[in-house]
Amino acid sequence: MGVDRDNEEARPRAASVFDVARVAGVSHQTVSRVLNDHPSLRAATRQKVLDAMRELNYRPNAAARALSSSRSRLIGILSTSSGEYGPATIVAAIGAAARSRGYSVTIANADGLDRKSVDDALSHLADLSAEGLIVVAPQTQVLVALEGLTIPVPYVTLQTAAGSAPHDGMLDQVRGARLATSHLLDLGHQRVGHIAGPPEWLDAQQRLTGFQEELRSRQLDPRFVEIGDWSAASGHRAARALIGQGVTAIFSGNDQMALGALSAAVSLGLTVPGDLSIVGFDDVPEAAYYQPALTTVRQDLAEAGRRAVALLLGEADVRPVVDPELIERASTGAPPERLRSAH
Repeated sequence: MGVDRDNEEARPRAASVFDVARVAGVSHQTVSRVLNDHPSLRAATRQKVLDAMRELNYRPNAAARALSSSRSRLIGILSTSSGEYGPATIVAAIGAAARSRGYSVTIANADGLDRKSVDDALSHLADLSAEGLIVVAPQTQVLVALEGLTIPVPYVTLQTAAGSAPHDGMLDQVRGARLATSHLLDLGHQRVGHIAGPPEWLDAQQRLTGFQEELRSRQLDPRFVEIGDWSAASGHRAARALIGQGVTAIFSGNDQMALGALSAAVSLGLTVPGDLSIVGFDDVPEAAYYQPALTTVRQDLAEAGRRAVALLLGEADVRPVVDPELIERASTGAPPERLRSAH
């Protein structure tokens, strides 16, 4: 028998945990804790969530709730990573933190980045009786897809949800980008360029936001932006374009693209940092061995993974923020104009 698509599309969407969270004025993790009768919640908070559920006629899946109350000692990781340094480091830290608490982990990839792909990955984790879920998926499409689904188990996202303020993630990448940009401006650079990561990545969006915020706070032009894809090759192309626009410093959205920028400078006969200063982001293990050693922003990714596990298991009731740190090395210095005036 066929499905009546017109009637199906006309049927209102069932309320999700995100809808309940918005009406109750709490996080979606708090709603998940109410669904799973977590003992750490205050009575007033629990009542706000229950009132919102009644207002929205929210109906959690009873079978899924029963599944979540089982003790499989398994944490699921929803990932889209294809080997990027940041997500891979976080996933490894989640595994170690889970094992230290007597849990095991399993990973499901949502490679399609759409709602069906996310739903399929979640179904796979549910089939394995995962007690909770940590989302390590830095693409906008994945969090949009999550918003349209009712997640039957507690879960934590390391990124901000779609529509949230860019400063609200577990990793404060806006602040990290501002640190990098501020460092270059404090050295005296006035024309600073940015090599941004892919626009669909929340990491890239937030680092671009930080770059723009810092420049605008000093009444400087934030227009010198080229888009890369996290690879050194894209960083090389973007850096050549920025150098052609007359920048004296580049903030790269990750260290691999910064490596490409270093190569671009050499190919154009420029010295780093004499003619061009470069800052990266992530502090990959190789960054200290670039030529010259790379100034970059370090995020404690392992700590973010550990805190995600603690938050999921109810050891903390608020989203903890891992602060970034600027690591100064040899790839940054004063702009050429200042060097000449100093002699």
